[in-house]
Amino acid sequence: MTTLDLTGLATRPSQVWGAVRLVPLVRDEPVLDLRLGTKAYGEGEGLVDVGPRAAYVSYIPHGFVASWTGDGTPAAAYGTQLSADGDAAPTATMGLRFHRRMARRQAKDRLRFLPMHLALEGYLALHFGGPSIAWDEWSQRAIRQGLSPRVEEAYLGAEVSGLADALRVFEIHPGQCGVMIYVADALAAAFVVPHPDDYRALHPTLVRDLYGELIHHYALLMPPVQDFRARIPDARVRSLADLRTAAAEQEHAWTRFHDATMAATLLDGAYSWQTVYRMGRFALSRFLPPFLPKQDNHIGEAITDDTGRVVYLKTFRLSESQVRRGHLLSRLASHDWHVADTAAGLGVTEAQLGLRLESAGFGFLLRQDVLDAYRKQERSRRS
Repeated sequence: MTTLDLTGLATRPSQVWGAVRLVPLVRDEPVLDLRLGTKAYGEGEGLVDVGPRAAYVSYIPHGFVASWTGDGTPAAAYGTQLSADGDAAPTATMGLRFHRRMARRQAKDRLRFLPMHLALEGYLALHFGGPSIAWDEWSQRAIRQGLSPRVEEAYLGAEVSGLADALRVFEIHPGQCGVMIYVADALAAAFVVPHPDDYRALHPTLVRDLYGELIHHYALLMPPVQDFRARIPDARVRSLADLRTAAAEQEHAWTRFHDATMAATLLDGAYSWQTVYRMGRFALSRFLPPFLPKQDNHIGEAITDDTGRVVYLKTFRLSESQVRRGHLLSRLASHDWHVADTAAGLGVTEAQLGLRLESAGFGFLLRQDVLDAYRKQERSRRS
């Protein structure tokens, strides 16, 4: 379990539009030997092949293409390279509907991957095989099919009230390589890229990304958030140098407040990582949180360099119900899917655990007679 290392990224003052707050992330030095571009996929939906006899249907607005160099020299973003005959026209895109694998190598120094699908697939595949031991409580469907099918809902960024306007009107800072998106001051997503030119090209894609149920509801129901404005006492300013010093202090104070308070649940959290693909000195990975109930939990994907520093990042905030499902599955797996041991570990009765599983949408995993017995036990206990 490790944390996110955002070394090299500095927080800039936020910009507010209604309930949406955007916090720019600026790099002191851009990453030159890794570049990100986008590849359009036409109508934005398709079938993803993830392995032998396994596929799923999902919203796919675009793919990201990572280009890198092996010797540390600057890399060119996908679609901007010059061809051998001097033709500078960008590479054409195709309206694909069938996608082979989450991440697929397209050349020796180029990888196409589906943004956020690496992270979401990691969550959906969490203990997907179901019970590892055929204990008496589990249904034949659970033993044979596991958790198939797994379905989760998300909202298109265009459906998050105010987000499209905020992304359209807010200023992009010089050197900006990322942004943290808050809705009603709840962290909705973090997005980081290697180079400022990549960010300017990919900034519009944020409105086509996926956002959680909680974020969609907050955007509809919550009032506008307060803008944090710098206040500099007149008595402290006697020259332009004093004004610059006071302004810098205010900027540093905002950065400390943001990183230590608003983004703490993301930056201080410990995640379990799975490497998906290695690209020279870079590694594409996805990560899962510890699924702690009643806390902020984010899943995501990242590209890290050989020091562990994050150069690409995209996150998705889970709803409380999604956290609860991940928590239950993780605890069951840690106890070899033994219901009595899991219930004891959670400090509840077997009947209470069984009803929690049903409430989380996993009731089909239990035999019907076992589930009926759990309900009867709970009715007797409450009467």
